[in-house]
Amino acid sequence: MNKGELVDMVAERASVTKKVADAVLTATIESIMEVVAKGDKVTLVGFGSFDRRDRKAREGRNPKTGEAMEIPATMVPGFSAGKQFKEMVAPEK
Repeated sequence: MNKGELVDMVAERASVTKKVADAVLTATIESIMEVVAKGDKVTLVGFGSFDRRDRKAREGRNPKTGEAMEIPATMVPGFSAGKQFKEMVAPEK
């Protein structure tokens, strides 16, 4: 599913126009990215949590030469699925 298909689904379920659904979805995504970039956590109960994680420096290999190289530490976005989301994806039998 791409963003356009998601906008269509949201518009139908919320009984709003596609333009309104697109504006709300875009604002939501941009807001989550801004908050996480600042280092704060966004928690949507049942869905999951978005946060910023530190990735330590590590040793890697140049794929062309096979030579060892140092990959510097960086920060990356992280997502942890909530309980309800996990149960929908992998229901217990």
